[in-house]
Amino acid sequence: MVLPFATLSAWAQNPATYHGQVLTLDDCRQMAVQESNALDQARIETEMSGYDRKIALANYFPKISATGTYIYNNRDIALVNEDQSMRLRNAGTNVENAIWDYLQGNAANIQGNVTREAATRLLEALRNSPNMPDIATPINAIGQEIDATLHPDLHHIMAGAVTVQQPVFTGGKIIYSNQMAALAQQLSEAKYDMKEADVLIDVDQAYWQIISIAGKKKLAESYTELLEEMEKEVRTAVNAGVSTESDLLQVRVKANEARMMLTKATNGLTLSKMLLCKRIGLPLDSNIVLADETMDVIPEPVRPVEKSLDDIYASRPETRSLTLAGKIFEKKAKVVRADMMPTVALMGAFTVSNPNVYNGFQNQWRGGNLSAGVLVKIPITHGGEALFKYRKAQAEARLYQDRLEDAKELINLQVTQQRKLFDEARQKVEMARSNLDLAEDNLRSARVGLEAGVIATNTVLAAHTAWLSAHSEYIDAGIELQMTASGLRKAEGGYKN
Repeated sequence: MVLPFATLSAWAQNPATYHGQVLTLDDCRQMAVQESNALDQARIETEMSGYDRKIALANYFPKISATGTYIYNNRDIALVNEDQSMRLRNAGTNVENAIWDYLQGNAANIQGNVTREAATRLLEALRNSPNMPDIATPINAIGQEIDATLHPDLHHIMAGAVTVQQPVFTGGKIIYSNQMAALAQQLSEAKYDMKEADVLIDVDQAYWQIISIAGKKKLAESYTELLEEMEKEVRTAVNAGVSTESDLLQVRVKANEARMMLTKATNGLTLSKMLLCKRIGLPLDSNIVLADETMDVIPEPVRPVEKSLDDIYASRPETRSLTLAGKIFEKKAKVVRADMMPTVALMGAFTVSNPNVYNGFQNQWRGGNLSAGVLVKIPITHGGEALFKYRKAQAEARLYQDRLEDAKELINLQVTQQRKLFDEARQKVEMARSNLDLAEDNLRSARVGLEAGVIATNTVLAAHTAWLSAHSEYIDAGIELQMTASGLRKAEGGYKN
């Protein structure tokens, strides 16, 4: 009996329908990726970093905003007091009275030798004459108009503005912020790859555990059949007087042990399938069948093409994450440094108001104002805050550089270890296969000897036990080889390939 075994293949494009259907390792891996909450969160984080990059890119473009406002006032604004307002409204009357008062006061001088009383009567007759021009009314109208201007209607105030601001020089802050956002997006993708590799290797372990238990279940079935057949043969021999009841009892004990082994394997297979269902997002009672459960050949996984350390460092998400983190803090230091440099921006605005402040506070929208200017900001003192932030960012960049070097050393050790484990596991498979062939030959010879009556029952049972042990070791060696192949792929940064 041999263990069902299969090599890792490319990702399946469409998930299978599950109940009673055959699932390949690729199906399980794809389903696990789709169902993992951790990976879903990592996908969201990657999406968010993409938006952060677009936000940083928007800083290159001018900022345009429109503003509108409305204010209600229960009182108007008066630019003159009440006495001044009264004098303005009665300016014509006051002027006219002042003229006539002056003429009356100087009536005698104006009329020459005429008496003062006569001159006064003459002026009063002239003033009351219907043909006398009206001086007060037009001047009063002008004064009232001026007074109305000095009492603008500000019960309802409306205003609007459109402003434009375009950065010209920010000390490189916008450029470095965009570079940081791009690196942060790559960092989130590297973190996703790390989480995905963890999910995949968990699924692989659950998958190959099922294959291992399924193989041992088949082994238990074959072992049980062999012992049941042997039990029949020994009973026949006892009836013929060739064997003893003690021999039959020994065989029956071994047969019961085989049946118990089969029961444990059946229960273990059910539990291991429930674990896999949990990993791939299926109901725990789903009746799944794995493709490799029915295979009778153990093909050895192909060893990954050996990569150079530089290629491995570039492929491993851990080193990519640390490299990107170091670059991010280098850019962060430059962004902080930009805060200590002058900034220049162009500004423009168009404003309108009602009442119109540019045309005597009239209730109209015409006559807006267009303005433009340059904004220059020069930091002078900040108590050393920006300088300390700059040095902190530089220290963080050095910290991640040191962590990167440590990670490279650990990866180098891990890759070397996994390569040796893979070679050892392959040797175990070869030795287990050789032992299996010997055990099968030994069992075959023992069965022939038992039938010929030249070999004792104990010897045959020992041959059965050796056969069972050889098959079990062969199964374990095959699973170990498959898992070390997966570990080697992960160590070399090509786990998904």
